[in-house]
Amino acid sequence: MKQISLGETGFERKTKRTRKREFLDEMNLVVPWSELVSLIAPYAPNRSAKGGRPPFAVETMLRIHFLQQWFTLSDPAMEEALYDTPMFREFVQLDQGEDHLPDESTILRFRHLLEANELSLQILATVNAMLTAKGLLLKSGTVVDATLIAAPSSTKNSTGERDPEMHQTKKGNQWYFGMKAHIGVDAESGLLHTVVGTAANVNDVTQAHALVHGEETDVFADSGYQGVEKREETQDIDVDWHVAMRPGKRRVLDKSAPMGAIMDKLEKTKASIRAIGEHPFRVVKRQFGHVKVRYRGLAKNTAQLHTLFALSSLWTVRRTLLKEMQA
Repeated sequence: MKQISLGETGFERKTKRTRKREFLDEMNLVVPWSELVSLIAPYAPNRSAKGGRPPFAVETMLRIHFLQQWFTLSDPAMEEALYDTPMFREFVQLDQGEDHLPDESTILRFRHLLEANELSLQILATVNAMLTAKGLLLKSGTVVDATLIAAPSSTKNSTGERDPEMHQTKKGNQWYFGMKAHIGVDAESGLLHTVVGTAANVNDVTQAHALVHGEETDVFADSGYQGVEKREETQDIDVDWHVAMRPGKRRVLDKSAPMGAIMDKLEKTKASIRAIGEHPFRVVKRQFGHVKVRYRGLAKNTAQLHTLFALSSLWTVRRTLLKEMQA
Protein backbone atom coordinates (compact mmCIF):
# COMPACT_ATOMS: atom_id res chain seq x y z
CA MET A 1 0.00 0.00 0.00
CA LYS A 2 1.35 3.41 -0.94
CA GLN A 3 2.32 5.62 1.96
CA ILE A 4 0.02 8.61 2.40
CA SER A 5 1.83 11.89 1.96
CA LEU A 6 1.62 14.29 4.89
CA GLY A 7 1.91 17.08 2.33
CA GLU A 8 -1.67 16.29 1.29
CA THR A 9 -3.25 15.84 4.73
CA GLY A 10 -3.12 19.41 5.96
CA PHE A 11 -0.78 18.51 8.83
CA GLU A 12 2.34 19.98 7.19
CA ARG A 13 4.02 22.73 9.17
CA LYS A 14 3.54 26.20 7.71
CA THR A 15 6.82 27.70 6.54
CA LYS A 16 8.01 31.10 5.38
CA ARG A 17 7.34 31.92 1.75
CA THR A 18 10.95 32.08 0.57
CA ARG A 19 12.34 33.78 -2.52
CA LYS A 20 13.06 30.35 -3.98
CA ARG A 21 9.41 29.31 -3.61
CA GLU A 22 8.27 32.66 -5.02
CA PHE A 23 10.58 32.12 -7.99
CA LEU A 24 9.28 28.61 -8.67
CA ASP A 25 5.65 29.70 -8.36
CA GLU A 26 6.21 32.48 -10.90
CA MET A 27 8.08 30.28 -13.37
CA ASN A 28 5.48 27.55 -13.00
CA LEU A 29 2.89 30.00 -14.32
CA VAL A 30 4.86 31.56 -17.19
CA VAL A 31 6.55 28.50 -18.73
CA PRO A 32 4.40 27.17 -21.63
CA TRP A 33 4.39 23.61 -20.30
CA SER A 34 1.78 22.14 -22.63
CA GLU A 35 3.54 23.42 -25.78
CA LEU A 36 6.93 22.15 -24.62
CA VAL A 37 5.57 18.76 -23.57
CA SER A 38 3.88 18.39 -26.98
CA LEU A 39 7.24 19.20 -28.59
CA ILE A 40 9.16 16.52 -26.64
CA ALA A 41 6.52 13.79 -26.28
CA PRO A 42 7.00 12.26 -29.78
CA TYR A 43 10.63 11.51 -28.90
CA ALA A 44 10.03 10.22 -25.37
CA PRO A 45 10.27 6.47 -24.64
CA ASN A 46 7.07 4.49 -24.19
CA ARG A 47 6.40 1.71 -21.74
CA SER A 48 8.07 -1.52 -22.80
CA ALA A 49 5.86 -4.26 -24.21
CA LYS A 50 7.55 -6.59 -21.74
CA GLY A 51 6.08 -4.62 -18.87
CA GLY A 52 8.17 -3.16 -16.10
CA ARG A 53 8.02 0.23 -14.46
CA PRO A 54 6.45 2.92 -16.68
CA PRO A 55 8.67 5.88 -17.61
CA PHE A 56 8.24 9.15 -15.77
CA ALA A 57 5.96 11.71 -17.38
CA VAL A 58 7.60 14.02 -19.92
CA GLU A 59 6.47 17.09 -17.98
CA THR A 60 8.02 15.73 -14.78
CA MET A 61 11.37 15.19 -16.50
CA LEU A 62 11.21 18.60 -18.21
CA ARG A 63 10.54 20.28 -14.87
CA ILE A 64 13.53 18.46 -13.39
CA HIS A 65 15.67 19.58 -16.34
CA PHE A 66 14.64 23.20 -15.79
CA LEU A 67 15.40 22.97 -12.06
CA GLN A 68 18.93 21.94 -13.01
CA GLN A 69 19.31 25.09 -15.12
CA TRP A 70 17.86 27.44 -12.52
CA PHE A 71 19.88 26.13 -9.58
CA THR A 72 23.10 24.87 -11.27
CA LEU A 73 22.57 21.23 -10.32
CA SER A 74 24.45 18.29 -11.83
CA ASP A 75 22.61 15.02 -12.45
CA PRO A 76 23.70 13.43 -9.12
CA ALA A 77 22.99 16.67 -7.24
CA MET A 78 19.53 16.87 -8.81
CA GLU A 79 18.73 13.32 -7.72
CA GLU A 80 19.73 14.14 -4.14
CA ALA A 81 17.80 17.41 -4.20
CA LEU A 82 14.60 15.53 -5.11
CA TYR A 83 15.02 13.46 -1.96
CA ASP A 84 16.09 16.34 0.27
CA THR A 85 13.83 19.17 -0.89
CA PRO A 86 10.04 18.72 -0.67
CA MET A 87 9.54 21.97 -2.59
CA PHE A 88 11.38 20.51 -5.60
CA ARG A 89 9.29 17.32 -5.53
CA GLU A 90 6.17 19.46 -5.40
CA PHE A 91 7.34 21.51 -8.38
CA VAL A 92 8.07 18.45 -10.53
CA GLN A 93 4.68 17.01 -9.54
CA LEU A 94 5.92 14.03 -7.56
CA ASP A 95 4.00 13.26 -4.39
CA GLN A 96 5.72 13.80 -1.04
CA GLY A 97 5.25 10.12 -0.26
CA GLU A 98 6.52 8.87 -3.62
CA ASP A 99 8.67 5.77 -3.11
CA HIS A 100 10.40 5.97 -6.51
CA LEU A 101 12.12 9.12 -7.75
CA PRO A 102 14.14 9.68 -10.94
CA ASP A 103 17.77 8.73 -10.41
CA GLU A 104 20.76 10.43 -12.00
CA SER A 105 20.79 7.97 -14.93
CA THR A 106 17.16 8.76 -15.75
CA ILE A 107 17.91 12.48 -15.58
CA LEU A 108 20.98 11.97 -17.80
CA ARG A 109 19.01 10.02 -20.40
CA PHE A 110 16.40 12.76 -20.65
CA ARG A 111 19.13 15.35 -21.31
CA HIS A 112 20.64 13.09 -23.97
CA LEU A 113 17.18 12.81 -25.53
CA LEU A 114 16.99 16.59 -25.84
CA GLU A 115 20.52 16.80 -27.25
CA ALA A 116 20.14 13.98 -29.78
CA ASN A 117 17.00 15.51 -31.28
CA GLU A 118 18.12 19.16 -31.00
CA LEU A 119 15.08 19.86 -28.85
CA SER A 120 16.76 22.59 -26.80
CA LEU A 121 16.92 24.72 -29.95
CA GLN A 122 13.23 24.02 -30.50
CA ILE A 123 12.48 24.94 -26.87
CA LEU A 124 14.04 28.35 -27.53
CA ALA A 125 12.04 28.69 -30.77
CA THR A 126 8.80 27.75 -28.98
CA VAL A 127 9.37 30.31 -26.23
CA ASN A 128 10.24 33.00 -28.79
CA ALA A 129 7.12 32.21 -30.82
CA MET A 130 4.99 32.64 -27.71
CA LEU A 131 6.65 35.95 -26.81
CA THR A 132 6.32 37.21 -30.39
CA ALA A 133 2.61 36.32 -30.43
CA LYS A 134 2.16 38.35 -27.25
CA GLY A 135 3.92 41.36 -28.80
CA LEU A 136 6.90 41.15 -26.43
CA LEU A 137 9.59 40.13 -28.93
CA LEU A 138 9.80 42.77 -31.65
CA LYS A 139 11.84 42.53 -34.84
CA SER A 140 12.94 45.99 -35.91
CA GLY A 141 16.42 45.94 -34.35
CA THR A 142 19.03 43.52 -33.03
CA VAL A 143 21.94 43.87 -30.62
CA VAL A 144 24.77 41.35 -31.16
CA ASP A 145 27.24 40.54 -28.42
CA ALA A 146 29.35 37.71 -27.01
CA THR A 147 30.58 36.55 -23.62
CA LEU A 148 33.22 34.08 -22.43
CA ILE A 149 32.20 31.06 -20.38
CA ALA A 150 35.02 29.34 -18.54
CA ALA A 151 35.83 25.64 -18.84
CA PRO A 152 38.02 23.53 -16.53
CA SER A 153 41.64 24.02 -17.56
CA SER A 154 42.96 21.24 -15.35
CA THR A 155 44.24 18.03 -16.92
CA LYS A 156 43.57 16.02 -13.74
CA ASN A 157 40.83 13.90 -15.27
CA SER A 158 40.35 10.44 -16.78
CA THR A 159 41.82 11.44 -20.16
CA GLY A 160 44.64 13.60 -18.81
CA GLU A 161 43.84 16.44 -21.20
CA ARG A 162 41.68 19.54 -21.47
CA ASP A 163 38.52 19.58 -23.55
CA PRO A 164 39.87 19.73 -27.15
CA GLU A 165 36.84 21.75 -28.32
CA MET A 166 37.55 24.53 -25.84
CA HIS A 167 40.33 27.05 -26.41
CA GLN A 168 42.08 29.88 -24.67
CA THR A 169 41.91 33.53 -25.58
CA LYS A 170 43.20 36.80 -24.21
CA LYS A 171 40.88 39.61 -23.13
CA GLY A 172 42.69 42.68 -21.94
CA ASN A 173 45.62 41.38 -19.91
CA GLN A 174 43.80 38.23 -18.79
CA TRP A 175 43.86 34.78 -20.41
CA TYR A 176 40.67 32.69 -20.44
CA PHE A 177 40.01 29.06 -21.35
CA GLY A 178 36.57 27.93 -22.44
CA MET A 179 33.88 28.79 -24.96
CA LYS A 180 31.98 31.82 -26.23
CA ALA A 181 28.25 32.44 -26.30
CA HIS A 182 27.33 34.74 -29.20
CA ILE A 183 23.81 36.16 -28.99
CA GLY A 184 21.36 38.22 -31.00
CA VAL A 185 18.99 40.23 -28.79
CA ASP A 186 15.90 42.29 -29.59
CA ALA A 187 17.05 45.91 -29.37
CA GLU A 188 13.84 47.12 -27.71
CA SER A 189 12.76 44.40 -25.30
CA GLY A 190 16.17 42.86 -24.51
CA LEU A 191 14.84 39.37 -25.25
CA LEU A 192 17.17 36.93 -26.95
CA HIS A 193 16.23 35.40 -30.30
CA THR A 194 19.49 33.67 -31.39
CA VAL A 195 22.47 32.02 -29.68
CA VAL A 196 25.57 30.43 -31.20
CA GLY A 197 28.27 28.59 -29.24
CA THR A 198 31.94 28.56 -30.35
CA ALA A 199 35.37 28.06 -28.88
CA ALA A 200 36.67 31.06 -26.94
CA ASN A 201 39.25 32.01 -29.57
CA VAL A 202 36.66 32.63 -32.32
CA ASN A 203 36.47 36.32 -33.24
CA ASP A 204 33.11 37.94 -32.47
CA VAL A 205 32.74 39.51 -35.93
CA THR A 206 32.87 36.13 -37.68
CA GLN A 207 29.53 35.13 -36.11
CA ALA A 208 27.62 38.38 -36.71
CA HIS A 209 25.83 37.06 -39.80
CA ALA A 210 24.43 34.11 -37.80
CA LEU A 211 22.94 36.34 -35.10
CA VAL A 212 20.44 38.27 -37.22
CA HIS A 213 17.01 36.86 -38.09
CA GLY A 214 16.60 38.76 -41.37
CA GLU A 215 13.61 40.92 -40.44
CA GLU A 216 15.46 43.71 -38.62
CA THR A 217 16.52 46.99 -40.18
CA ASP A 218 19.27 47.96 -37.72
CA VAL A 219 21.97 45.99 -35.90
CA PHE A 220 24.00 47.39 -32.98
CA ALA A 221 27.40 46.03 -31.93
CA ASP A 222 30.47 46.97 -29.91
CA SER A 223 33.86 47.87 -31.39
CA GLY A 224 34.81 44.20 -31.70
CA TYR A 225 32.58 44.05 -34.77
CA GLN A 226 34.46 46.75 -36.70
CA GLY A 227 34.41 46.00 -40.43
CA VAL A 228 31.41 43.67 -40.20
CA GLU A 229 29.66 45.36 -43.13
CA LYS A 230 32.63 44.53 -45.41
CA ARG A 231 32.69 40.80 -44.71
CA GLU A 232 31.61 38.42 -47.45
CA GLU A 233 29.03 36.62 -45.33
CA THR A 234 27.16 39.86 -44.48
CA GLN A 235 26.79 41.23 -48.00
CA ASP A 236 23.33 39.72 -48.47
CA ILE A 237 22.07 41.05 -45.12
CA ASP A 238 20.14 44.26 -45.78
CA VAL A 239 20.56 46.14 -42.47
CA ASP A 240 22.26 49.25 -41.17
CA TRP A 241 25.20 48.29 -38.95
CA HIS A 242 25.76 50.60 -35.96
CA VAL A 243 29.17 49.60 -34.63
CA ALA A 244 30.84 51.38 -31.74
CA MET A 245 33.88 53.54 -32.37
CA ARG A 246 37.15 52.07 -31.13
CA PRO A 247 37.88 53.28 -27.55
CA GLY A 248 41.22 54.84 -28.52
CA LYS A 249 39.64 56.84 -31.32
CA ARG A 250 36.81 58.02 -29.09
CA ARG A 251 39.20 59.19 -26.37
CA VAL A 252 40.86 61.66 -28.73
CA LEU A 253 37.58 63.23 -29.89
CA ASP A 254 37.52 66.99 -29.40
CA LYS A 255 34.25 67.26 -27.49
CA SER A 256 34.52 71.04 -27.40
CA ALA A 257 34.09 71.13 -31.19
CA PRO A 258 30.55 70.77 -32.59
CA MET A 259 31.35 67.67 -34.66
CA GLY A 260 33.24 66.02 -31.80
CA ALA A 261 30.34 66.66 -29.41
CA ILE A 262 27.83 65.21 -31.88
CA MET A 263 29.92 62.09 -32.47
CA ASP A 264 30.38 61.57 -28.73
CA LYS A 265 26.64 61.89 -28.14
CA LEU A 266 26.00 59.41 -30.95
CA GLU A 267 28.37 56.91 -29.29
CA LYS A 268 26.54 57.33 -25.97
CA THR A 269 23.23 56.64 -27.69
CA LYS A 270 24.59 53.50 -29.35
CA ALA A 271 26.06 52.37 -26.02
CA SER A 272 22.69 52.76 -24.28
CA ILE A 273 21.07 50.52 -26.89
CA ARG A 274 23.90 47.95 -26.73
CA ALA A 275 23.50 47.78 -22.94
CA ILE A 276 20.15 46.06 -23.50
CA GLY A 277 22.04 43.16 -25.07
CA GLU A 278 23.86 42.52 -21.80
CA HIS A 279 20.65 41.66 -19.90
CA PRO A 280 20.42 37.98 -20.98
CA PHE A 281 24.04 37.47 -19.89
CA ARG A 282 23.27 38.93 -16.47
CA VAL A 283 20.29 36.64 -15.96
CA VAL A 284 22.11 33.48 -17.07
CA LYS A 285 25.31 34.21 -15.16
CA ARG A 286 24.01 35.96 -12.01
CA GLN A 287 20.43 34.80 -11.60
CA PHE A 288 20.98 31.20 -12.76
CA GLY A 289 24.66 30.97 -11.78
CA HIS A 290 25.96 29.62 -15.10
CA VAL A 291 29.54 30.88 -15.06
CA LYS A 292 31.32 27.66 -16.07
CA VAL A 293 30.53 24.98 -18.64
CA ARG A 294 29.12 21.77 -17.20
CA TYR A 295 29.90 19.29 -19.99
CA ARG A 296 32.66 18.40 -22.43
CA GLY A 297 32.21 19.48 -26.02
CA LEU A 298 30.59 22.46 -27.69
CA ALA A 299 27.41 20.67 -28.80
CA LYS A 300 26.29 19.73 -25.28
CA ASN A 301 27.13 23.11 -23.81
CA THR A 302 25.49 25.01 -26.67
CA ALA A 303 22.34 22.92 -26.20
CA GLN A 304 22.32 23.93 -22.55
CA LEU A 305 22.72 27.59 -23.55
CA HIS A 306 19.62 27.35 -25.75
CA THR A 307 17.60 26.20 -22.75
CA LEU A 308 19.17 28.70 -20.36
CA PHE A 309 18.49 31.68 -22.62
CA ALA A 310 14.92 30.53 -23.30
CA LEU A 311 14.34 30.45 -19.54
CA SER A 312 16.08 33.81 -19.11
CA SER A 313 13.60 35.42 -21.51
CA LEU A 314 10.67 34.00 -19.55
CA TRP A 315 12.19 35.23 -16.30
CA THR A 316 12.76 38.70 -17.76
CA VAL A 317 9.11 39.17 -18.79
CA ARG A 318 7.48 37.09 -16.03
CA ARG A 319 5.86 40.11 -14.37
CA THR A 320 4.32 41.22 -17.67
CA LEU A 321 3.03 37.71 -18.38
CA LEU A 322 1.61 37.36 -14.86
CA LYS A 323 -0.23 40.68 -15.14
CA GLU A 324 -1.71 39.52 -18.44
CA MET A 325 -2.94 36.31 -16.77
CA GLN A 326 -4.57 38.28 -13.94
CA ALA A 327 -6.27 40.77 -16.29
